[in-house]
Amino acid sequence: MANTFALILVVLTLITGIIWCIDRFKLAPARKAKLAAINAQTTAGLDTESAKAAVKAPGWIETSASVFPVLALVLIIRSFIYEPFQIPSGSMMPTLLIGDFILVEKFAYGIKDPITQTTLIPTGHPKRGDIAVFKYPPSPQLDYIKRVIGVPGDKVTYDPYSKEITVHPGCNSGRSCDKALAITYSTTEPSTFVQTFGRVGSETSNGFFQIPVDQSAGDGYRMNLRQETLGSVSHNILTVPQAQDMLARYYRQPGQPAGTWVVPEGQYFMMGDNRDNSADSRYWGFVPEKNLVGKATAIWMSFEKQEGQWPTGVRLSRIGGIH
Repeated sequence: MANTFALILVVLTLITGIIWCIDRFKLAPARKAKLAAINAQTTAGLDTESAKAAVKAPGWIETSASVFPVLALVLIIRSFIYEPFQIPSGSMMPTLLIGDFILVEKFAYGIKDPITQTTLIPTGHPKRGDIAVFKYPPSPQLDYIKRVIGVPGDKVTYDPYSKEITVHPGCNSGRSCDKALAITYSTTEPSTFVQTFGRVGSETSNGFFQIPVDQSAGDGYRMNLRQETLGSVSHNILTVPQAQDMLARYYRQPGQPAGTWVVPEGQYFMMGDNRDNSADSRYWGFVPEKNLVGKATAIWMSFEKQEGQWPTGVRLSRIGGIH
């Protein structure tokens, strides 16, 4: 869908741009010459209304020429500077909530062709802890958002019991990679988030609600909150005490035990902050650099809503930078 919209925007900009050029450099001068010729054949010249009618462009040309600068500006901003995205699921809670509308810095990881996503000008690479938007590798027409956990050469291990990450940098370099990155965790404590489970037709649906810790979670499961510090980047993560990953479902990298991955050159390992509710690199593997769309930098609007439902309010307090 995202690529389809980009293609439509490029095509419309190209068509209206061609019409604008033809009108500006060929048709408009011809109309002015026609007006001058008419005026030369009359003593007093044409009145104002008649003059306007004589040089007026056809409606479709006038509309196309006036729309072109707007489309061109939108194309430039959306393709190379910032693009808005909506958070549709809870996989990045508590950092990003369902209903958040974010701005993604498109130039953070390279200036790219808006259609093919080919890097035209390299500008940087993802760092551990970045929140990145990317094309979902198994289905590139979908945009996903996760946190960068492993960069090229990292050996990433995830313990599904303690729900903690271990990262050993430099494992693709041929050097010893025994030294682990400094990753620390705060004490686990109950969060205000409660997860509920229901069904929509044949599909299982999750609901996430905020209920004060001193109140009953009812039929839901009280989620746990913990701060994870990945190198120099600190952020909160959520876990469900009753949930445990099935190692059999993990993506199994050849030569590595279950739950351990060595990030290949030019690829990245991504995870959601809502660790027990995120379909991420643990299950489908790595994200190639060519799939990167940009870095999430700010929340510009936030609606109170549940996945697949209409908004019920506005969360103005969430507008601002992403922490």
